[in-house]
Amino acid sequence: MRRVLLVLLLLGAAGGAGYYYWFRPASTEHAGTPGGRRRGAGDEAAPIPVLAARSETRDVPVYLDGLGTVQAFNLVSVRPMVEGPLMEVRFREGQDVRAGDLLARIDPRPYQASLDSAVAKKQQDEANLANAKLDANRYAKLAATAYSSAQQSDTARAQVAQLEAQVRGDQAQIDTARTQLSYTEIKAPIDGRIGLRQVDSGNIARPSDAVPLTVITQLKPISVVFTLPQQALPVVANAMQDGMPEVLALKQGGGAADPLDRGQLAVLDNQVDPATGTIKLKATFPNDKLLLWPGGFVNVRMLAETQRGVVTVPTAAVQRGPRGAFVFVITQGLVAQRRPVTVGHEDDQVSVVAEGLRSGEQIVVDGAQRLTDGGKVALAGPDGNAPDAVPKERGAPGMAQRRGRSSS
Repeated sequence: MRRVLLVLLLLGAAGGAGYYYWFRPASTEHAGTPGGRRRGAGDEAAPIPVLAARSETRDVPVYLDGLGTVQAFNLVSVRPMVEGPLMEVRFREGQDVRAGDLLARIDPRPYQASLDSAVAKKQQDEANLANAKLDANRYAKLAATAYSSAQQSDTARAQVAQLEAQVRGDQAQIDTARTQLSYTEIKAPIDGRIGLRQVDSGNIARPSDAVPLTVITQLKPISVVFTLPQQALPVVANAMQDGMPEVLALKQGGGAADPLDRGQLAVLDNQVDPATGTIKLKATFPNDKLLLWPGGFVNVRMLAETQRGVVTVPTAAVQRGPRGAFVFVITQGLVAQRRPVTVGHEDDQVSVVAEGLRSGEQIVVDGAQRLTDGGKVALAGPDGNAPDAVPKERGAPGMAQRRGRSSS
């Protein structure tokens, strides 16, 4: 019986010691004990480090984005106008040419012979015409003195008119032969760059050939054709009221800070494509650096309007919730206040706040995911805008180290 009582006493003492050990009040001397972990629950009320910025008033350009295809400003397939042996090719592939430069030459001898024959025929008819005019004058005088009939005089005058018409026909034949002869010299019709040579010297060139001699593309200036949804048509029409808007050509994956070229809208197509519900536009670029090449794809940004004197914040500062957009405004005492806002235009860099915010107010840009309305914040830098001082949510080694030091 005594042993049973002794065992019960020992068990009771052990239970009391355990109760005291786990449920005694926390104190600073026992920060490392299990009771100290209870004290650590108060860390949730500590200020949340955030990155902050200030809203500001500025002019914001509004762009419409689309995908465009680069097209040559002019594209010419060089083909022969007359048939004959290709005696000479005087261009190099990839060469820049000016309008009127000689590109190739076809054997001119048959066409020179035709021209010479037409010239000789005209000279012959001109001699006959001169003789007919003399006869007409003689018959006119004889008819006036009744030494010849009026019919002979009229016949002589008709002969003169007939020969005059024949001489004019001869001149037309000469012009045709001279034109055909000029076609034996193939010249560049525009300024541009030569493509690959498709026909070599020595071949018979024919106007009916399916393959051209070469292709000339005009690269300066150059065109970009792009599409926008038909909902953008009123915005584009309003932008064109003040002149052709500016258009930026951007490389794939590039930003507006470093465009390939800057140009202007040239044409708005006269109809909406019913199959795709889009409108087609064409812009012209100077292409001085030859960064735009026919057939390539580029991103296009067209300046639709510029909103003057609006309140703006970084796009990352705007949060979305069940009741709409909001931002966290940092008030005096470093308290985060949840502020509903009405957002107008926004892009990757900036958002326009139409209602709910004044210029110059300090707002949270990074770290808002951990904030609650009325919660305390700690600015990451002297002015709350030092990105390097803000520990990121993922990983956050700096914050983990500080917490470990404070609890030890």
